[in-house]
Amino acid sequence: MRIDKLLANVGFGTRKEVKKMLKTGVVKVEGEVIKDPKTHVNPEEDTITVNEDIIEYKEFVYLIMNKPAGYLSATEDEYQETVLDLLEMGDAVCQPFPVGRLDKDTEGLLLLTNDGQLSHQLLSPKKHVPKTYYATILGEVTDRDVQVFKTGVELDDGYLTKPAILEILRSGDESEIHVTITEGKYHQVKRMFESVGKKVTYLKRISMGPIRLDEEELKTGEYRELTEEEIEELRAAQPIQL
Repeated sequence: MRIDKLLANVGFGTRKEVKKMLKTGVVKVEGEVIKDPKTHVNPEEDTITVNEDIIEYKEFVYLIMNKPAGYLSATEDEYQETVLDLLEMGDAVCQPFPVGRLDKDTEGLLLLTNDGQLSHQLLSPKKHVPKTYYATILGEVTDRDVQVFKTGVELDDGYLTKPAILEILRSGDESEIHVTITEGKYHQVKRMFESVGKKVTYLKRISMGPIRLDEEELKTGEYRELTEEEIEELRAAQPIQL
């Protein structure tokens, strides 16, 4: 692989920007300064550094994050912090993006990758990949709500959601629930509860497809790479009908 292509792929800018960087002499391969953008390297065998920092080339990166509230599920924003601001430089240069989104004030499981094919597969309406949330609800959640969710909820814009599984953990003036959906409409869980006269006061995603958040392993704001086994489980995720 050409050195300019590799450095562009891991986030050091466009090919043009990388060529300018190469001219400054900050790029080395096996300790030797490389200025020719056409130089071929083997990223699996050669030690490549930029400003003495070792560059680990990965075609794809797969991350699981325990997203904290207050961060946007976006790659960039002019005014607010995004989940990419929580990544170390070595992962950020791979330019991962969130698979779907969590609202700014929603916490929990968020997948990030630069594998567009896998992201599309997980978000495709045809795949019906389930997403489960824990929520606290202002108002008493009842068995009637469970049945309404089971058949689909009409949202404020007239859209009828696909069936969802609502499990009551605790019912009272402030209820606790788990809800599983297979869509990702804007503010969907919050709007579903608004449609039955209740309000979500706290929301956390705890699973997506076969991947479940382990809060003992990942504290709020932490992330790790997915294992090969987890990646294969995501690729093999089958459609479900709720």
